[in-house]
Amino acid sequence: MSTVTAERPTVRTAESGGAGWQGSSVFTQVMVFAGRSLRALREPRLLIMSLIQPFVMLVLFSQVFRGIANGPGFPAGANYIDYLMPAILVTTSTQSAMGAGAGLANDLRNGVLGRFRAMPVRLVSVLVGRSLYDLVRNTLQLGILLVAAAALFGFAPAGGVVGTLCALALALFVGWGVSWVLIALASWLRNVEVMQMVGFIAMFPLMFASSAFVPVGGMPEWLQAVARVNPLTYAVDASRGLAFGSATASSVVGALVTSAALALVGGALAARGIRRP
Repeated sequence: MSTVTAERPTVRTAESGGAGWQGSSVFTQVMVFAGRSLRALREPRLLIMSLIQPFVMLVLFSQVFRGIANGPGFPAGANYIDYLMPAILVTTSTQSAMGAGAGLANDLRNGVLGRFRAMPVRLVSVLVGRSLYDLVRNTLQLGILLVAAAALFGFAPAGGVVGTLCALALALFVGWGVSWVLIALASWLRNVEVMQMVGFIAMFPLMFASSAFVPVGGMPEWLQAVARVNPLTYAVDASRGLAFGSATASSVVGALVTSAALALVGGALAARGIRRP
């Protein structure tokens, strides 16, 4: 009697290469994964909770530090809320980038990425979809903050609507670049708690040791030295200059190039990290 041995079919994924069905296009995969993440926005409580911290910071700093507008080094003729709000846009965007890293770390820990490995899917599409979701969420979040600042505190910078929208776009691009660094960390650390701790330790000093809330000239000398080499200072100054209608090309280009470099380096590291078993 002959014995027939059944062979297990070989599953070829987009990551492994080779012949066979390679699945949908990369663009379609990115859109599907972005849509998967965006479904979380159907829950309004998530967006409300993400707005609490930046709104509290906006209220506290706009009231506690508004006397700084009368001090040395403050832009002439500007209100403190006009000085503060562009910085709130940048700092909120960079802080929100931690959500992209934490979300990816959670997917890696609960086995979602393991199921994707058995499908004809390029794992890089998961990363790009996650970053697009973070960008859309940031846009909604910062847009609501801008409306609140204008309605409640009289935010009306000299650059007008065009300058404000340019400052918003710059803040979103800076946050998008930072999100790729945190996505890269998540792909290697694969732990939500560690990701949140690392993100807080990195972002908290950068935020306060910058020109975000007070002019650099009013800081102690040692802190001035730190603020002048802090990349967040350049991003805040560029965003503030756009809102005031006085931005220089060098400041804006510097912020854009730095953010693009962070995205490229973070994306390359993330692409390698996510392929690890």
